Amino acid sequence: MNMKIADKPLFVLEMANNHMGDVNHGITIIKAFGEVCRNFPMFKFAFKLQYRDLDTFIHPSFKGRDDVKYVKRFSETKLSRNDFNRLVEEMRNNGFITMSTPFDEPSVDVILEQNLEIIKVASCSFTDWSLLERIVKTDKPVIASTAGASIEEIDRVVSFLSHRNKEFAIMHCVGEYPTPIEKMNLSQLDFLKQRYPGLTVGFSTHEEPDNLDLVKIAVAKNASIFEKHVGVPTPNAPLNAYSSTPEQYEKWLNSAKEAFIMCGQTDRLLTVNKNERDSLLSLQRGAFVKRDIKAGETVSTNDVYFAFPASEGQIRANDWSKYTTFTAKAEIAANAAVNTTNTTSYNSSDKVLEIAGEVKRLLKESGITIPQKADLEISHHYGIEKFYETGLTMITVVNREYCKKLLISLPGQFHPEQYHNQKEETFHVLYGNVKVKLNGEESEMKPGDVITIQPGVRHSFITETGSVIEEISSTHFVNDSFYTDESISKNKNRKTLLTYWIS
Repeated sequence: MNMKIADKPLFVLEMANNHMGDVNHGITIIKAFGEVCRNFPMFKFAFKLQYRDLDTFIHPSFKGRDDVKYVKRFSETKLSRNDFNRLVEEMRNNGFITMSTPFDEPSVDVILEQNLEIIKVASCSFTDWSLLERIVKTDKPVIASTAGASIEEIDRVVSFLSHRNKEFAIMHCVGEYPTPIEKMNLSQLDFLKQRYPGLTVGFSTHEEPDNLDLVKIAVAKNASIFEKHVGVPTPNAPLNAYSSTPEQYEKWLNSAKEAFIMCGQTDRLLTVNKNERDSLLSLQRGAFVKRDIKAGETVSTNDVYFAFPASEGQIRANDWSKYTTFTAKAEIAANAAVNTTNTTSYNSSDKVLEIAGEVKRLLKESGITIPQKADLEISHHYGIEKFYETGLTMITVVNREYCKKLLISLPGQFHPEQYHNQKEETFHVLYGNVKVKLNGEESEMKPGDVITIQPGVRHSFITETGSVIEEISSTHFVNDSFYTDESISKNKNRKTLLTYWIS
């Protein structure tokens, strides 16, 4: 499920306990980073706090203990509810999205009372099911860090949040502070995106703050949320080894910005760069005729050669394909250029794409699903211009010791009579009505009907409704299809194959 809040790259500034228990210092941090972030309107920014209800979070027997690191840290940096309210107000005043990590159920209630916009689940709480059950009862989007989680645990949490229709994202994170670069494992971003298609994936980082390379790599790997610890150092509030100062954070954002510019668009092919196009055109070969061509003649591949340089308006080698037919409008002398002035052209590729679109429409109408990478074979027995009258499209699903194909006929389409010497095939009608002729005898077939065609039996079929037939046969043999009309067999260009047609 995509995070709607991350329609632009989202950068999360984690204050954690860097306020040092001083609300005024916390406000200073928010203001300092607000000034930095305002210079990057291409990004969204969220400021994040951490909430713990220390009265219930710390076990009674451990309260006041200075020999337990985090008990001491949490106790010394405790803020009141009013202090947190002031920090949230300052976050909003500086244009930040408001966000907090709750470490216990009472803290979720605080988030709701303050109406913060996002709830963060820390890595240590990733499988805290009691806390997760409380969080999913809210209407807040969730971002969860995955440090230390096994694949089974990530699967369970993703399934848990998906089944409850939560808007959520997950973050690749390494829970080592600071994280050495050899333990970053940024390719986990690829893994998470491949395993959970459509889910927003981010990067929560704890590297040394002067490192500007890792964020570039994360951008290149299509992370769209980026979390980093921030603070403002003072003599009484030194920063830890993984928190960034405003100056370091600005450099880090500039690095991310450069990476986004370098990576460009990911959701579509870019429009043509004219300078690039002109440069490439100047390096392409042009088409020249080998012999004198008369007006009205078709200029075939055997009639031309390709050489450099090409002139303005000349047909290029890049324009010459099996889909395009060139006809001379005037005489063309040997070694002269083939150009847009002395020829007309017909390109059948638009027709091919149109046919693929009609096939997709019929398949959608029939409710039949097909493999995503299945090739589409278009048979146009008397030329592609007559395809809708006489033709067939085929999808080969498997071809081993046995063969399975889907035969798709469009409404009103006729498949001409043929026979096989070796192959036995069975037709199972999946969709539509079909009239099948076997050795001249016609029968009507409807969905669910099955017929077996023995070797040597001449068969043809036509459909008024459009149809999909499942063909099961002994292994497909090359050159084992014989048409009653020999002109079809002589047409060596009667088939067109498409691979990338399902989208």
